[in-house]
Amino acid sequence: MELWHLDEDNLERLLAVAVDDADPGEVMPPVPGPPGWTPERREAFRAWHRARRPGLDGPLRERTYAIACEGTIVGSARLAVRGADTSGEVLEAGMWLARSRRGQGLGTATLRRLLAEAAESGARALVADTRTDNHAALTALRRNGATVRPGENPSDVHAELAVEEQDLPPHGTATPTVHPL
Repeated sequence: MELWHLDEDNLERLLAVAVDDADPGEVMPPVPGPPGWTPERREAFRAWHRARRPGLDGPLRERTYAIACEGTIVGSARLAVRGADTSGEVLEAGMWLARSRRGQGLGTATLRRLLAEAAESGARALVADTRTDNHAALTALRRNGATVRPGENPSDVHAELAVEEQDLPPHGTATPTVHPL
């Protein structure tokens, strides 16, 4: 699997995957209106990703990526600066996968690649927040060495990964192979 920076072509392909194989609430912030992939929701999806193109040094201090497996976009990943101290920045990770691509190890492989991106940026830690019932996310986090603890609400979980302790692949190299269906 690979992480691709989003250009206009990749953004339209990512939107098509989202519309065909995910619910809006799984892949983007809420947008008022009727349920489903309305024209307004599609445009909000595009705008959200376009605003993050400047990357971690940009005004939003976030970057989104297309997750690609064997040349096909299968979801999206995100890194965002969430704080810093004398030992370095803390980045937050997030991701979603198309329903049909879940359960194939892509989440674990994507998190591994995000860790490599975080290391390359000089971050000291990567954090992620999820819910206690998101077993796939918790599995991916634990497989990558996360320390997991309860969040502020009983159904929330907070995870932290120390970037410098990871045995990371060099940038641009392949991560674990994920077998197709």
